[in-house]
Amino acid sequence: QAIGGSSRGGVGKKEQLSVKKLRVVLFALCCNTEQAAEHFRNPQRRIRRWLRRFQASQGENLEGKYLSLEAEEKLAEWVLTQREQQLPVNEETLFQKATKIGRSLEGGFKISYEWAVRFMLRHHLTPHARRAVAHTLPKDVAENAGLFIEFVQRQIHNQDLPLSMIVAIDEISLFLDTEVLSSDDRKENALQTVGTGEPWCDVVLAILADGTVLPTLVFYRGQMDQPANVPDSILLEAKESGYSDDEIMELWSARVWQKHTACQRSKGMLVMDCHRTHLSEEVLAMLSASSTLPAVVPAGCSSKIQPLDVCIKRTVKNFLHKKWKEQAREMADTACDSDVLLQLVLVWLAEVLGVIGDCPELVQRSFLVASVLPGPDGTINSPTRNADMQEELIASLEEQLKLSGEQSEEPSASTPRPRSSPEETIEPESLHQLFEGESETESFYGFEEADLDLMEI
Repeated sequence: QAIGGSSRGGVGKKEQLSVKKLRVVLFALCCNTEQAAEHFRNPQRRIRRWLRRFQASQGENLEGKYLSLEAEEKLAEWVLTQREQQLPVNEETLFQKATKIGRSLEGGFKISYEWAVRFMLRHHLTPHARRAVAHTLPKDVAENAGLFIEFVQRQIHNQDLPLSMIVAIDEISLFLDTEVLSSDDRKENALQTVGTGEPWCDVVLAILADGTVLPTLVFYRGQMDQPANVPDSILLEAKESGYSDDEIMELWSARVWQKHTACQRSKGMLVMDCHRTHLSEEVLAMLSASSTLPAVVPAGCSSKIQPLDVCIKRTVKNFLHKKWKEQAREMADTACDSDVLLQLVLVWLAEVLGVIGDCPELVQRSFLVASVLPGPDGTINSPTRNADMQEELIASLEEQLKLSGEQSEEPSASTPRPRSSPEETIEPESLHQLFEGESETESFYGFEEADLDLMEI
Protein backbone atom coordinates (compact mmCIF):
# COMPACT_ATOMS: atom_id res chain seq x y z
CA GLN A 1 0.00 0.00 0.00
CA ALA A 2 3.00 2.29 0.47
CA ILE A 3 4.48 4.37 -2.28
CA GLY A 4 8.17 4.28 -3.06
CA GLY A 5 10.68 5.86 -5.40
CA SER A 6 11.87 5.00 -8.91
CA SER A 7 11.15 1.59 -10.40
CA ARG A 8 13.39 -0.79 -12.26
CA GLY A 9 14.27 0.27 -15.79
CA GLY A 10 12.38 3.55 -15.69
CA VAL A 11 12.67 6.97 -14.19
CA GLY A 12 9.70 8.62 -12.53
CA LYS A 13 7.58 5.50 -12.17
CA LYS A 14 6.12 4.78 -8.75
CA GLU A 15 7.37 1.76 -6.89
CA GLN A 16 5.90 0.44 -3.70
CA LEU A 17 7.95 0.07 -0.57
CA SER A 18 7.09 -3.20 1.08
CA VAL A 19 5.45 -3.27 4.50
CA LYS A 20 8.70 -4.74 5.84
CA LYS A 21 10.71 -1.75 4.58
CA LEU A 22 8.13 0.74 5.85
CA ARG A 23 8.31 -0.87 9.27
CA VAL A 24 12.08 -0.34 9.32
CA VAL A 25 11.65 3.29 8.21
CA LEU A 26 9.04 3.89 10.92
CA PHE A 27 11.43 2.50 13.54
CA ALA A 28 14.13 4.88 12.30
CA LEU A 29 11.76 7.84 12.57
CA CYS A 30 10.61 6.86 16.06
CA CYS A 31 14.14 6.20 17.37
CA ASN A 32 16.98 6.78 14.91
CA THR A 33 18.62 5.12 11.93
CA GLU A 34 21.43 3.60 14.00
CA GLN A 35 19.00 1.78 16.30
CA ALA A 36 16.88 0.68 13.33
CA ALA A 37 19.98 -0.72 11.65
CA GLU A 38 20.90 -2.72 14.75
CA HIS A 39 17.36 -3.93 15.42
CA PHE A 40 16.58 -5.06 11.87
CA ARG A 41 20.16 -5.96 10.90
CA ASN A 42 20.11 -3.61 7.91
CA PRO A 43 22.86 -1.13 6.98
CA GLN A 44 22.09 2.48 7.83
CA ARG A 45 22.82 3.43 4.22
CA ARG A 46 20.05 1.14 3.02
CA ILE A 47 17.50 2.53 5.52
CA ARG A 48 18.38 6.09 4.49
CA ARG A 49 17.83 5.15 0.87
CA TRP A 50 14.38 3.75 1.64
CA LEU A 51 13.46 6.89 3.55
CA ARG A 52 14.74 9.10 0.75
CA ARG A 53 12.70 7.18 -1.80
CA PHE A 54 9.60 7.49 0.33
CA GLN A 55 10.23 11.21 0.75
CA ALA A 56 10.63 11.73 -2.98
CA SER A 57 7.33 10.02 -3.80
CA GLN A 58 4.33 12.14 -4.73
CA GLY A 59 1.68 9.73 -3.52
CA GLU A 60 -1.87 10.60 -2.62
CA ASN A 61 -2.49 12.66 0.48
CA LEU A 62 -3.75 10.19 3.06
CA GLU A 63 -4.82 12.66 5.77
CA GLY A 64 -8.57 12.59 5.17
CA LYS A 65 -8.61 8.86 4.70
CA TYR A 66 -7.17 8.16 8.09
CA LEU A 67 -7.27 10.93 10.71
CA SER A 68 -8.40 14.52 10.48
CA LEU A 69 -5.77 17.22 10.91
CA GLU A 70 -7.20 17.97 14.36
CA ALA A 71 -6.89 14.31 15.38
CA GLU A 72 -3.36 14.10 13.95
CA GLU A 73 -2.36 17.16 15.96
CA LYS A 74 -3.62 15.46 19.13
CA LEU A 75 -1.47 12.47 18.25
CA ALA A 76 1.53 14.71 17.47
CA GLU A 77 1.12 16.40 20.85
CA TRP A 78 1.11 12.97 22.50
CA VAL A 79 4.38 12.03 20.73
CA LEU A 80 6.02 15.26 21.89
CA THR A 81 4.93 14.82 25.51
CA GLN A 82 5.97 11.14 25.54
CA ARG A 83 9.45 12.15 24.45
CA GLU A 84 9.63 14.89 27.06
CA GLN A 85 8.98 12.25 29.72
CA GLN A 86 11.52 9.88 28.10
CA LEU A 87 8.76 7.33 27.50
CA PRO A 88 8.87 5.02 24.47
CA VAL A 89 7.52 6.17 21.11
CA ASN A 90 7.52 3.11 18.87
CA GLU A 91 5.31 1.15 16.49
CA GLU A 92 3.27 -0.41 19.32
CA THR A 93 2.69 2.73 21.40
CA LEU A 94 2.07 4.92 18.34
CA PHE A 95 -0.50 2.53 16.83
CA GLN A 96 -2.26 2.06 20.17
CA LYS A 97 -2.61 5.81 20.69
CA ALA A 98 -3.63 6.44 17.06
CA THR A 99 -6.30 3.73 17.27
CA LYS A 100 -7.61 5.18 20.54
CA ILE A 101 -7.91 8.64 18.99
CA GLY A 102 -9.43 7.20 15.80
CA ARG A 103 -12.21 5.29 17.58
CA SER A 104 -14.35 8.41 17.66
CA LEU A 105 -14.22 8.82 13.87
CA GLU A 106 -17.18 7.80 11.73
CA GLY A 107 -16.43 4.67 9.76
CA GLY A 108 -13.57 3.69 12.06
CA PHE A 109 -9.86 4.21 11.63
CA LYS A 110 -7.75 2.40 9.06
CA ILE A 111 -4.12 2.33 10.11
CA SER A 112 -1.12 1.44 7.97
CA TYR A 113 2.65 1.74 8.04
CA GLU A 114 2.51 4.18 5.15
CA TRP A 115 0.15 6.46 7.06
CA ALA A 116 2.37 6.23 10.16
CA VAL A 117 5.53 7.17 8.25
CA ARG A 118 3.75 10.07 6.53
CA PHE A 119 2.38 11.20 9.88
CA MET A 120 5.82 11.25 11.53
CA LEU A 121 7.31 13.19 8.61
CA ARG A 122 4.39 15.57 8.16
CA HIS A 123 4.56 16.67 11.80
CA HIS A 124 8.38 16.81 12.00
CA LEU A 125 8.49 14.16 14.73
CA THR A 126 11.98 12.79 14.16
CA PRO A 127 13.60 12.69 17.62
CA HIS A 128 16.97 14.16 16.62
CA ALA A 129 15.84 17.17 14.60
CA ARG A 130 18.64 19.71 14.42
CA ARG A 131 16.32 22.60 13.51
CA ALA A 132 13.41 21.77 15.80
CA VAL A 133 12.88 25.37 16.91
CA ALA A 134 11.63 26.22 13.40
CA HIS A 135 9.15 23.35 13.21
CA THR A 136 5.46 24.07 13.52
CA LEU A 137 3.93 22.66 16.71
CA PRO A 138 0.32 21.42 16.93
CA LYS A 139 -2.00 24.42 17.13
CA ASP A 140 -2.87 24.23 20.85
CA VAL A 141 0.73 23.51 21.82
CA ALA A 142 1.98 26.41 19.68
CA GLU A 143 -0.45 28.78 21.39
CA ASN A 144 0.78 27.67 24.81
CA ALA A 145 4.38 28.12 23.71
CA GLY A 146 3.62 31.67 22.55
CA LEU A 147 2.00 32.54 25.88
CA PHE A 148 4.97 31.11 27.78
CA ILE A 149 7.51 33.13 25.77
CA GLU A 150 5.44 36.26 26.25
CA PHE A 151 5.24 35.62 30.01
CA VAL A 152 8.94 34.95 30.64
CA GLN A 153 10.15 37.84 28.51
CA ARG A 154 7.71 40.22 30.22
CA GLN A 155 8.84 39.07 33.67
CA ILE A 156 12.53 39.36 32.76
CA HIS A 157 11.94 42.90 31.49
CA ASN A 158 9.60 44.11 34.25
CA GLN A 159 11.64 42.61 37.11
CA ASP A 160 14.94 43.54 35.47
CA LEU A 161 16.25 40.03 36.11
CA PRO A 162 20.02 39.65 35.69
CA LEU A 163 21.24 36.80 33.44
CA SER A 164 22.94 35.23 36.47
CA MET A 165 19.51 34.69 38.08
CA ILE A 166 17.72 33.11 35.11
CA VAL A 167 18.17 29.33 35.38
CA ALA A 168 16.92 26.45 33.25
CA ILE A 169 16.85 22.93 34.71
CA ASP A 170 15.99 19.61 33.11
CA GLU A 171 16.36 15.94 33.91
CA ILE A 172 17.92 13.06 32.05
CA SER A 173 16.68 9.74 33.38
CA LEU A 174 18.90 6.70 32.81
CA PHE A 175 17.29 3.26 32.72
CA LEU A 176 19.32 0.14 33.43
CA ASP A 177 18.53 -3.48 32.52
CA THR A 178 20.63 -5.41 35.04
CA GLU A 179 20.05 -8.75 33.28
CA VAL A 180 21.46 -7.42 30.02
CA LEU A 181 24.30 -5.73 31.93
CA SER A 182 25.36 -9.07 33.44
CA SER A 183 25.05 -10.99 30.15
CA ASP A 184 27.99 -11.87 27.91
CA ASP A 185 26.62 -10.02 24.93
CA ARG A 186 24.31 -7.07 24.11
CA LYS A 187 25.78 -5.14 27.04
CA GLU A 188 25.53 -1.94 24.99
CA ASN A 189 21.72 -2.18 25.26
CA ALA A 190 21.76 -2.25 29.07
CA LEU A 191 21.82 1.53 29.54
CA GLN A 192 19.07 3.58 27.89
CA THR A 193 17.63 7.10 28.08
CA VAL A 194 14.11 5.93 27.23
CA GLY A 195 12.14 3.54 29.37
CA THR A 196 9.27 2.78 31.69
CA GLY A 197 9.30 2.11 35.40
CA GLU A 198 11.70 3.60 37.90
CA PRO A 199 14.92 5.08 36.47
CA TRP A 200 18.29 3.82 37.65
CA CYS A 201 19.65 7.38 37.83
CA ASP A 202 18.24 10.88 37.44
CA VAL A 203 20.65 13.55 36.24
CA VAL A 204 19.51 17.13 36.92
CA LEU A 205 21.25 19.64 34.64
CA ALA A 206 21.13 23.37 35.36
CA ILE A 207 22.41 26.30 33.28
CA LEU A 208 22.28 30.07 33.71
CA ALA A 209 21.48 32.61 31.02
CA ASP A 210 24.90 34.23 31.62
CA GLY A 211 26.56 31.06 30.30
CA THR A 212 27.36 29.36 33.62
CA VAL A 213 26.84 25.63 34.16
CA LEU A 214 25.72 24.98 37.75
CA PRO A 215 26.70 21.76 39.57
CA THR A 216 24.87 18.72 38.23
CA LEU A 217 22.93 16.70 40.78
CA VAL A 218 22.82 12.91 40.23
CA PHE A 219 20.24 10.77 42.04
CA TYR A 220 21.24 7.10 42.22
CA ARG A 221 18.63 4.46 42.99
CA GLY A 222 20.72 1.95 44.87
CA GLN A 223 23.02 1.28 47.79
CA MET A 224 26.70 1.73 47.06
CA ASP A 225 29.07 -0.87 48.53
CA GLN A 226 31.86 1.71 48.56
CA PRO A 227 31.80 5.51 48.25
CA ALA A 228 31.93 6.77 44.70
CA ASN A 229 34.72 9.03 43.48
CA VAL A 230 32.56 12.04 42.60
CA PRO A 231 34.00 14.70 40.24
CA ASP A 232 33.89 18.33 41.42
CA SER A 233 31.20 19.36 38.91
CA ILE A 234 28.76 16.72 40.20
CA LEU A 235 26.80 16.24 43.43
CA LEU A 236 25.65 12.69 44.18
CA GLU A 237 22.65 11.54 46.20
CA ALA A 238 22.14 7.80 46.68
CA LYS A 239 19.26 5.91 48.28
CA GLU A 240 18.13 2.34 47.71
CA SER A 241 14.44 3.26 47.58
CA GLY A 242 15.07 6.09 45.15
CA TYR A 243 13.72 9.64 45.18
CA SER A 244 10.31 11.14 44.52
CA ASP A 245 9.88 14.15 42.23
CA ASP A 246 9.35 16.37 45.28
CA GLU A 247 12.52 15.07 46.94
CA ILE A 248 14.53 15.69 43.76
CA MET A 249 13.34 19.29 43.55
CA GLU A 250 13.81 19.90 47.28
CA LEU A 251 17.37 18.58 47.23
CA TRP A 252 18.21 20.52 44.06
CA SER A 253 16.82 23.72 45.59
CA ALA A 254 18.82 23.20 48.81
CA ARG A 255 22.11 21.90 47.40
CA VAL A 256 22.38 23.90 44.17
CA TRP A 257 20.03 26.87 43.85
CA GLN A 258 20.11 28.24 47.40
CA LYS A 259 23.91 28.13 47.40
CA HIS A 260 23.94 30.09 44.16
CA THR A 261 21.40 32.71 45.25
CA ALA A 262 23.00 33.22 48.67
CA CYS A 263 25.50 35.65 47.15
CA GLN A 264 23.01 37.29 44.77
CA ARG A 265 20.85 40.30 45.59
CA SER A 266 18.17 39.95 42.97
CA LYS A 267 14.99 38.14 42.05
CA GLY A 268 15.32 35.07 39.86
CA MET A 269 13.46 32.84 37.43
CA LEU A 270 13.47 29.05 37.17
CA VAL A 271 12.58 27.59 33.74
CA MET A 272 11.57 23.91 33.94
CA ASP A 273 9.38 21.28 32.33
CA CYS A 274 5.94 20.44 33.69
CA HIS A 275 6.23 16.64 33.71
CA ARG A 276 8.57 15.69 36.52
CA THR A 277 8.60 18.90 38.52
CA HIS A 278 5.42 18.80 40.57
CA LEU A 279 6.07 21.62 42.99
CA SER A 280 5.33 20.78 46.60
CA GLU A 281 4.64 23.46 49.18
CA GLU A 282 8.16 22.92 50.51
CA VAL A 283 9.74 23.54 47.10
CA LEU A 284 7.57 26.59 46.45
CA ALA A 285 8.56 27.94 49.89
CA MET A 286 12.25 27.42 49.09
CA LEU A 287 11.90 29.18 45.75
CA SER A 288 9.96 31.99 47.39
CA ALA A 289 12.67 32.40 50.03
CA SER A 290 15.18 33.01 47.24
CA SER A 291 12.72 35.29 45.36
CA THR A 292 12.64 32.86 42.44
CA LEU A 293 9.64 32.71 40.12
CA PRO A 294 8.93 29.25 38.61
CA ALA A 295 8.28 29.40 34.86
CA VAL A 296 6.86 26.03 33.81
CA VAL A 297 7.27 25.07 30.14
CA PRO A 298 3.90 23.80 28.81
CA ALA A 299 3.60 20.17 27.75
CA GLY A 300 4.82 19.41 24.23
CA CYS A 301 6.84 22.64 23.91
CA SER A 302 10.26 21.65 25.23
CA SER A 303 11.84 21.00 21.83
CA LYS A 304 11.33 24.68 20.97
CA ILE A 305 11.42 26.73 24.18
CA GLN A 306 13.37 24.80 26.84
CA PRO A 307 16.97 26.16 26.70
CA LEU A 308 18.50 22.83 27.74
CA ASP A 309 16.48 20.93 25.16
CA VAL A 310 17.59 22.82 22.06
CA CYS A 311 21.19 21.58 22.18
CA ILE A 312 22.75 20.54 25.48
CA LYS A 313 20.50 17.77 26.82
CA ARG A 314 20.42 15.80 23.56
CA THR A 315 24.20 16.04 23.21
CA VAL A 316 24.78 14.83 26.77
CA LYS A 317 22.53 11.83 26.05
CA ASN A 318 24.35 11.04 22.79
CA PHE A 319 27.74 11.36 24.51
CA LEU A 320 26.73 8.95 27.29
CA HIS A 321 25.37 6.50 24.68
CA LYS A 322 28.60 6.68 22.70
CA LYS A 323 30.88 6.22 25.73
CA TRP A 324 28.84 3.28 27.06
CA LYS A 325 28.77 1.52 23.68
CA GLU A 326 32.55 1.82 23.45
CA GLN A 327 32.97 0.60 27.03
CA ALA A 328 30.49 -2.26 26.58
CA ARG A 329 32.47 -3.60 23.60
CA GLU A 330 35.68 -3.56 25.66
CA MET A 331 34.13 -5.39 28.60
CA ALA A 332 31.88 -7.74 26.63
CA ASP A 333 33.26 -10.81 28.41
CA THR A 334 33.83 -9.26 31.83
CA ALA A 335 31.49 -8.59 34.72
CA CYS A 336 30.05 -5.13 35.30
CA ASP A 337 27.77 -4.24 38.16
CA SER A 338 25.66 -1.18 38.89
CA ASP A 339 28.28 0.49 41.10
CA VAL A 340 30.98 0.16 38.43
CA LEU A 341 28.66 1.59 35.82
CA LEU A 342 27.72 4.51 38.09
CA GLN A 343 31.39 5.42 38.48
CA LEU A 344 31.82 5.35 34.70
CA VAL A 345 28.74 7.52 34.15
CA LEU A 346 29.99 10.09 36.67
CA VAL A 347 33.32 10.32 34.85
CA TRP A 348 31.62 10.70 31.46
CA LEU A 349 29.22 13.31 32.83
CA ALA A 350 32.14 15.30 34.22
CA GLU A 351 33.84 15.12 30.83
CA VAL A 352 30.85 16.43 28.86
CA LEU A 353 30.04 19.05 31.52
CA GLY A 354 33.62 20.27 31.34
CA VAL A 355 33.32 20.84 27.61
CA ILE A 356 29.97 22.63 27.98
CA GLY A 357 31.30 24.71 30.87
CA ASP A 358 34.14 25.89 28.64
CA CYS A 359 31.56 27.17 26.12
CA PRO A 360 29.66 29.93 27.97
CA GLU A 361 28.60 31.51 24.68
CA LEU A 362 26.95 28.24 23.62
CA VAL A 363 25.03 28.12 26.90
CA GLN A 364 23.96 31.77 26.55
CA ARG A 365 22.81 31.29 22.97
CA SER A 366 20.69 28.32 24.04
CA PHE A 367 18.45 30.80 25.89
CA LEU A 368 18.25 32.98 22.77
CA VAL A 369 17.44 30.05 20.48
CA ALA A 370 14.67 28.96 22.87
CA SER A 371 13.27 32.53 22.82
CA VAL A 372 13.46 32.75 26.62
CA LEU A 373 15.62 35.81 26.01
CA PRO A 374 14.99 38.33 23.22
CA GLY A 375 17.70 39.09 20.69
CA PRO A 376 20.31 41.83 21.31
CA ASP A 377 18.01 44.41 19.72
CA GLY A 378 15.12 43.39 21.97
CA THR A 379 13.17 41.46 19.32
CA ILE A 380 12.62 37.73 18.94
CA ASN A 381 14.62 36.12 16.15
CA SER A 382 12.75 34.58 13.22
CA PRO A 383 12.25 30.80 13.35
CA THR A 384 14.73 30.40 10.50
CA ARG A 385 17.42 32.42 12.29
CA ASN A 386 16.87 30.48 15.52
CA ALA A 387 17.05 27.20 13.58
CA ASP A 388 20.34 28.29 11.98
CA MET A 389 21.70 29.08 15.44
CA GLN A 390 20.45 25.77 16.84
CA GLU A 391 22.15 23.83 14.06
CA GLU A 392 25.39 25.74 14.66
CA LEU A 393 25.28 25.06 18.41
CA ILE A 394 24.66 21.33 17.95
CA ALA A 395 27.40 21.02 15.32
CA SER A 396 29.89 22.93 17.47
CA LEU A 397 29.28 20.86 20.59
CA GLU A 398 29.24 17.56 18.69
CA GLU A 399 32.53 18.45 17.03
CA GLN A 400 34.18 19.14 20.38
CA LEU A 401 32.84 15.86 21.77
CA LYS A 402 33.72 13.95 18.59
CA LEU A 403 30.06 13.18 17.98
CA SER A 404 29.91 14.82 14.55
CA GLY A 405 27.68 12.98 12.12
CA GLU A 406 25.90 10.92 14.79
CA GLN A 407 22.17 11.18 15.39
CA SER A 408 21.93 13.82 12.69
CA GLU A 409 18.94 12.70 10.69
CA GLU A 410 16.39 15.35 10.03
CA PRO A 411 14.16 14.48 7.08
CA SER A 412 11.67 17.12 6.04
CA ALA A 413 8.02 16.45 5.32
CA SER A 414 7.25 15.71 1.69
CA THR A 415 3.95 17.53 2.08
CA PRO A 416 4.10 21.01 3.66
CA ARG A 417 1.99 21.17 6.77
CA PRO A 418 -1.02 23.47 6.82
CA ARG A 419 -0.48 26.86 8.43
CA SER A 420 3.29 26.70 7.91
CA SER A 421 4.84 29.99 6.96
CA PRO A 422 7.40 30.07 4.13
CA GLU A 423 10.25 30.63 6.58
CA GLU A 424 9.27 27.53 8.54
CA THR A 425 9.30 25.20 5.52
CA ILE A 426 12.49 23.18 5.19
CA GLU A 427 13.96 23.44 1.71
CA PRO A 428 14.40 20.29 -0.44
CA GLU A 429 18.17 20.92 -0.44
CA SER A 430 18.33 19.89 3.23
CA LEU A 431 16.94 16.47 2.32
CA HIS A 432 19.49 16.14 -0.48
CA GLN A 433 22.38 17.05 1.81
CA LEU A 434 21.18 14.64 4.46
CA PHE A 435 20.82 11.51 2.41
CA GLU A 436 23.41 12.02 -0.32
CA GLY A 437 26.25 11.70 2.16
CA GLU A 438 26.85 8.07 1.19
CA SER A 439 26.68 6.40 -2.21
CA GLU A 440 24.12 3.64 -2.37
CA THR A 441 25.98 1.63 -4.98
CA GLU A 442 29.58 2.05 -3.87
CA SER A 443 29.75 -1.57 -2.66
CA PHE A 444 27.97 -3.01 -5.73
CA TYR A 445 29.40 -1.09 -8.66
CA GLY A 446 27.49 -1.75 -11.87
CA PHE A 447 24.16 -2.52 -10.23
CA GLU A 448 21.20 -0.20 -10.50
CA GLU A 449 19.35 0.77 -7.33
CA ALA A 450 16.33 -1.35 -8.27
CA ASP A 451 18.63 -4.37 -8.64
CA LEU A 452 19.94 -3.78 -5.13
CA ASP A 453 16.42 -3.50 -3.79
CA LEU A 454 15.68 -7.03 -4.97
CA MET A 455 18.43 -8.17 -2.61
CA GLU A 456 16.83 -6.35 0.30
CA ILE A 457 13.35 -7.86 0.30
